[in-house]
Amino acid sequence: MLERLLSFAIRHRMMMVLIGIAIAALGIFSYFKLPIDAVPDISNNQVQINTAVPAMTPQEVETQITFPIEAALSGLPDVQQVRSLSRYGLSQVTVVFEDSVDIYRARQLVNERLVEAKGNLPQGVGAPMMGPVATGLGEIYMWAVEATGKKPDGTPYTPTDLRTIQEWIVKPQLRAVAGVTEVNSIGGFEKQYQVTPDPMKMLSFGVSFRELLEALEANNANVGGGYIEHSGEQYLIRSTGLIKTMDDIRNIKLGTHAGTPFFVQDVATVQIGGELRTGAATLSGKETVIGTAIMLIGENSRVVSKRVDKKLAEVNKMLPEGVKATTLYDRTYLVDATLRTVSKNLIEGAVLVIVILFLLLGNFRAAFIVALAIPLSMLFAVTGMVQGKISGNLMSLGAIDFGLIVDSSVILIENIMRRLADRQHQLGRLLTKEERIQTVQEASIEVRKPTLFGELIIGIVYLPILTLTGIEGKMFVPMAQVVLLALLGALFLSFTIIPALAALLLRGKISEKEIFIVRWAKAAYAPVINWALKLRWVVLPLSLLLLVFCGWLATQLGSEFTPKLREGAFTIEGARIPSIALTTSVAMECKVEELLARKFPDEIAVMFSRTGTAEVATDPMGPNSSDIFMMLKPQSEWKKAATTEQLAELIDSEFRKIPGENGELQQPIEMRMNEMISGIRGDVAIKVYGDDMEIMLDYANKIAAIVKKIKGAGNVKVEQVTGLPVVTIDINRKTVARFGLNVKDVQDVVQTAMGGTSAGQVIEGDRRFELVVRLPENIRQNLNALKHLPIPLPKDEDKASGGKGEKE
Repeated sequence: MLERLLSFAIRHRMMMVLIGIAIAALGIFSYFKLPIDAVPDISNNQVQINTAVPAMTPQEVETQITFPIEAALSGLPDVQQVRSLSRYGLSQVTVVFEDSVDIYRARQLVNERLVEAKGNLPQGVGAPMMGPVATGLGEIYMWAVEATGKKPDGTPYTPTDLRTIQEWIVKPQLRAVAGVTEVNSIGGFEKQYQVTPDPMKMLSFGVSFRELLEALEANNANVGGGYIEHSGEQYLIRSTGLIKTMDDIRNIKLGTHAGTPFFVQDVATVQIGGELRTGAATLSGKETVIGTAIMLIGENSRVVSKRVDKKLAEVNKMLPEGVKATTLYDRTYLVDATLRTVSKNLIEGAVLVIVILFLLLGNFRAAFIVALAIPLSMLFAVTGMVQGKISGNLMSLGAIDFGLIVDSSVILIENIMRRLADRQHQLGRLLTKEERIQTVQEASIEVRKPTLFGELIIGIVYLPILTLTGIEGKMFVPMAQVVLLALLGALFLSFTIIPALAALLLRGKISEKEIFIVRWAKAAYAPVINWALKLRWVVLPLSLLLLVFCGWLATQLGSEFTPKLREGAFTIEGARIPSIALTTSVAMECKVEELLARKFPDEIAVMFSRTGTAEVATDPMGPNSSDIFMMLKPQSEWKKAATTEQLAELIDSEFRKIPGENGELQQPIEMRMNEMISGIRGDVAIKVYGDDMEIMLDYANKIAAIVKKIKGAGNVKVEQVTGLPVVTIDINRKTVARFGLNVKDVQDVVQTAMGGTSAGQVIEGDRRFELVVRLPENIRQNLNALKHLPIPLPKDEDKASGGKGEKE
């Protein structure tokens, strides 16, 4: 079969040339469709379920929200792990499926169980929502919405204004970009219409929080009345009642007092304010608003990043005067840098192989034919990568060895040249066309088995890699697949296009001569091989001893799953005491940024941070935790460090000198992948399971003390699970019952007064803002005022007590 294939290729030489051109054209076309990223996406197959529970403490979140959801999700097919996280205002449950499960099927299974879980959740909490369809490498683009001037009326832009611009101008347009599954926001304040009542005024007018909420809800709606026909025309009927301005809220009637009506403005202040936020953002030592584009799973990060960047440039033209959206992080930079590295290595490798081929073969045309196997095999592999949906990255493309690719072609061309030279020498003249073609055919058939076996042996080495599963499989299987595709292409070329080109191009006088390099190598090698053959009983034991010694050296080498990719950026996961307030945490974060920027002006280009949890809780953190991103300048501009490792040590050393700060320095993608895989932002995580938190914490501290003694262990810390101060309001059930109240009556008042309760929405054009009832901050921060918060009595009790509507 191989003989017939070789004969066919040589007889139909021009057809083979056209096939080669077609392979090149298809490969170039496929290259522009090849999904390209910096590193393989090794994150596991998971679905996140986030439940927003405003004003709930972690204990209540765990018992009332997280546990029921986990229980409802138990027993799902093909699930590897279910883990959860309960924080103030947020419950997150992560379900990790087998890699073979389609992500959309996994989400459908989870969604079916969430319907069951919703029935077991308390009334009034947010509905469980699945996170975006993304992976750990989904955060591909970040920007900051900054004020570069003032409003047209001369007033400065507030954090609330910037967040509103982000939510209603920037976010909707970037969310519509193809390949973007979600746009996340953090920083500033979400705009709210706030009604902040005075408890004493409410008490004097006999108004309860519930009545205030009911009045606001009853005066904020539009209704339709169908239509009527009049004079041959149809008139639609509508009644408008939506709140449009703050004056509309102030003039809502609450009741009458001594025969005189009183309104919301008589018992409360109406103002524009911000929500009780769970996260904030800073840029260069100042608060800002940061947006993040999250890529849909399976998309090309380089292409999507460019789309987002182009769209952001268009959005900037639509922003109000004095506001600008500035790019902070663009995955394209990293991908392009990776491509430059891979391209540089591939080009240098190709040139080196071509030069060596020319030197060793001693014939330019022969070297040219063999060298053609490199780009054609690469383009063949690229086509296979696109068809097999294999991502092009540092691992898959960087693993290609051109020496392996040209091996079969070198054997073939070298034998053809030898046979042509011998035939010419025997005949003493140049060969005719028929003689040349016959000689090329005989020479090709003669080495068909060595070329085939050589490529097969190389390919067999990679077959065990194809059996890897899990994270190892995601990392190394694509590499093996690309190498095998390139070898397959090289093997196909060596039986078709390469012999056809040899028959076409290797004309004229062919002489098989050894260049000086080969002659020198033979001269040096001949006495060595003769000595080795004579003293073989000495050489063999020495070789065995050398093998054993090298094996011992191998055991002393350090090992790592993959080499660290230089991302051109650092990330510090900052941690502070658990009880710290978000405002204080942000203030400390600003000082950190100012200090590091002052210490490393030639190394750090821009620095920004995310503290706490963003709008979409893809990366939930407490107010005591921050992610500090440092975008680095080109290494040629650095003055305090020569390598990335040295700079990392210097920055980490300066950071640890800051009082109250603790953290771990990593790189953005590295940190995110660690967290997505294990739920922990570290290279090694040890988890302690049990029922008693105190016992588990004690064992965790003991384990940490042992791990710290291990050589090479750095930044060993135990996750903070205690230390968060909580104000607990214990309800006296007997006293509550004596006044005819239920526990929920008291809890509703506490929740509304302290945490805030939505009374609907205020619509401004296509924008919607929450209408919230909550006590003013000066009262909320006063624990003594909380003790004297009035609780309304039931109506029958009101009458029995002479109309007194409230009781402390």
